[in-house]
Amino acid sequence: MRIDIHLTEKTDFSRSRIAELIKKGEILVNGKKVKPSYILADTDKIQMNIQEPVEIEIIPENIPLDIIYEDEDVAVINKPKGMVVHPAPGNFSGTLVNALLHHCPLSSINGEKRPGIVHRIDKDTTGLIIIAKNDFAHQNLATQFAEHTIDREYIALCFGSLKEKITINKPIGRNEKDRKKMAITIKNSKNAVTHIEPIEHFVYKNRAYTLIKAKLETGRTHQIRVHMAHIGHPLVGDYNYSNTKQPFGEIGQVLHARKLGFFHYRKNERMVFGVEEHEEFKKILKILGS
Repeated sequence: MRIDIHLTEKTDFSRSRIAELIKKGEILVNGKKVKPSYILADTDKIQMNIQEPVEIEIIPENIPLDIIYEDEDVAVINKPKGMVVHPAPGNFSGTLVNALLHHCPLSSINGEKRPGIVHRIDKDTTGLIIIAKNDFAHQNLATQFAEHTIDREYIALCFGSLKEKITINKPIGRNEKDRKKMAITIKNSKNAVTHIEPIEHFVYKNRAYTLIKAKLETGRTHQIRVHMAHIGHPLVGDYNYSNTKQPFGEIGQVLHARKLGFFHYRKNERMVFGVEEHEEFKKILKILGS
């Protein structure tokens, strides 16, 4: 087997990252530099010299937040397009967590990198996300997510004409060829269930589109995007999971978390919030004739 493929399967690094490390000489075979295409023998000894990641302090930043609701336990935020939820390599500032740390105290359960974060939505996905301001709220919300009692409803635009309601029940795990992507797979996967309902159909420049409602029963990374691509209806603007030519430019996936419902333990009541689609989403629908 090629060394780059072998190490992609055996580590958490992407194939491109492995190739980069090989070219830099940080991965050696029998003490010598090789190419990413090098074919391994059973007796080969691989040496990886990987630097420990540098710990980055997360700095509170005065970034405006669209706060839909807030009390002593939780905050419900309408996240804008382009904002990463929590710091990660390549995004240590400008994240939702940076903004929240400036605004309010956060739970500590997820550590220093993801304080207050009970669930996530993708960088280019817009809409509602709930934040835990203390550990009491975090534990209660985490239980509701685990028991699938949190209501999460999305609206999205997909390619093709989807005629009927459909429930997609396909396990999702890390893509073995590209670690930055997810895929329908049995290997190292988790159960994933998405309920899809068509809302409106369009034809624009001889191509069909469907505005859909998606309800999450589970919450896997990229779940709606992966499931829709799997059934042949990838989301408009989703470059990771669609090879289709994009009709509206580089906009990111047209996906919006418009409804969020949860049980508030301290108030002893169920709370439900909703937000309209952002202006770019509305503009696309207007072009389609919605």
